[in-house]
Amino acid sequence: MPGDDAYPVSDKTRVKRKPGRGAYDKDTVHSILDEAFLCHVGYVGKDGHPFVIPTAYARVGEKIYLHGHASNYLLKTMKTGAPVCVTITILDGLVLARSTFHHSMNYRSVVILGTAEAVTDAAEKNTALEAIVEHIVPGRSAEARGATGPELTATSVVSLILSEVSAKCRSGPPIDDKADMLLPVWAGVLPFGSLTGIGQPQPDPLLAPGIEVAPSVANYKRP
Repeated sequence: MPGDDAYPVSDKTRVKRKPGRGAYDKDTVHSILDEAFLCHVGYVGKDGHPFVIPTAYARVGEKIYLHGHASNYLLKTMKTGAPVCVTITILDGLVLARSTFHHSMNYRSVVILGTAEAVTDAAEKNTALEAIVEHIVPGRSAEARGATGPELTATSVVSLILSEVSAKCRSGPPIDDKADMLLPVWAGVLPFGSLTGIGQPQPDPLLAPGIEVAPSVANYKRP
């Protein structure tokens, strides 16, 4: 049984594909939640259609907070107690193998399942909104004007308790088939920084000498 430093593992939260990459300890989960600030919320609307909506969030203790306009359909749906799935992903790098079949990504991700509650207490609402601002730009709350009464009224905040949670992470170099190890193909990791953008290519430690970085890697850029 997990202790206070880990989340319970259930059939819904257990990582089934590559279970060795799964993590349920709070330190891992919290570190991912505290580094990222964009999540995607999956839910089924009242018309039966599924939606996945990106939005900002912040963690305070064992809760995450989401906010939006009072007319926001996502938040109105969450207030009804509809089940949601919140996902957070940090891309750490592109893993480029000698074979395209074994290309992968280094990443850290969290999946949160549960139902949300509307935050109606004024003090908690202010705490949540300040936490979201500080999570994205630390120190900004002291620089900019805070929300007015009418602005607070026009803003909805919901909380989601961290209870059904799992993390999944991949790190390290590519994993090639033994038969491909002698191919004259550059292999390694093209790192991504969460805030600093694309880093310098990191060759596979087992890469044969004299193989230069491939042009597609050296010149890589997003549109």
